[in-house]
Amino acid sequence: MTERQLIFAANWKMNHGPAEARSFAQKFLSLTSSVEGRGLWFFPPAVSLAALSEAMKGRPDITIGAQNVHWEPSGPFTGGISIPMVTEVGARLTLVGHSERRHLFGETDEQVARKTRAALNAGITPLVCVGETLAERDGGRTEQVIVRQLAPVLQAIPPDAWAQVLLAYEPVWAIGTGKNATPDDAAQIHELIRMELDRSGVPGRISILYGGSVNKGNVAFLLSRPQIDGVLVGGASLDPTGWADLVDEGSRAKVRPSGGFDIVTG
Repeated sequence: MTERQLIFAANWKMNHGPAEARSFAQKFLSLTSSVEGRGLWFFPPAVSLAALSEAMKGRPDITIGAQNVHWEPSGPFTGGISIPMVTEVGARLTLVGHSERRHLFGETDEQVARKTRAALNAGITPLVCVGETLAERDGGRTEQVIVRQLAPVLQAIPPDAWAQVLLAYEPVWAIGTGKNATPDDAAQIHELIRMELDRSGVPGRISILYGGSVNKGNVAFLLSRPQIDGVLVGGASLDPTGWADLVDEGSRAKVRPSGGFDIVTG
């Protein structure tokens, strides 16, 4: 079985200003080293992008991204942040359509598509998030919601451009609640997403991360499923020692052809 390129993505949300970001980086770098086949992504608040990019430079396995961007490069958008602005201070990635942007700030599926297209046109990697609420899950509408969220992005991005796009499945009911989808639940939705991409003519295998109350205790179980290419983590990524431990634990998960897992020791 081909080894996956695992991605451990830390979404700091509205935490860690520039001074805290530099302190985090100093500690985290002392606890980790570059590992082939593993990427460490950080999405700090916009005010900390420059500080964290500078502090993490020299580690080719670490990439810094923005939590949110506007689709226009400039203009009368009070409070907005453009892609040229974040790339100037070191961002090479951006989250798009995180559930908190959708549900707290009213971001629409169409706006997610516009941001995704703008990111690709600007040469940065979009990590596009999709996921259902608890009511949608209980109502048996998970597939319907995922397909609806993907549709405008699939319309906006030509199939041959999808090689530069990553997706994250983040069930809204699992974010920050302590609940998380089981590995089988998550793997099933990842398969659904890949089927939808295939139906739309997207070539190759697009990396899909899982996000939703990921922690050190469950990360290896989640990554035991070959459908899951990494994790998008919020609260458990805020402490440098805890995040280093989670990354190390997840990096030890080995997928067997049966779908089981083995934890490498020693």
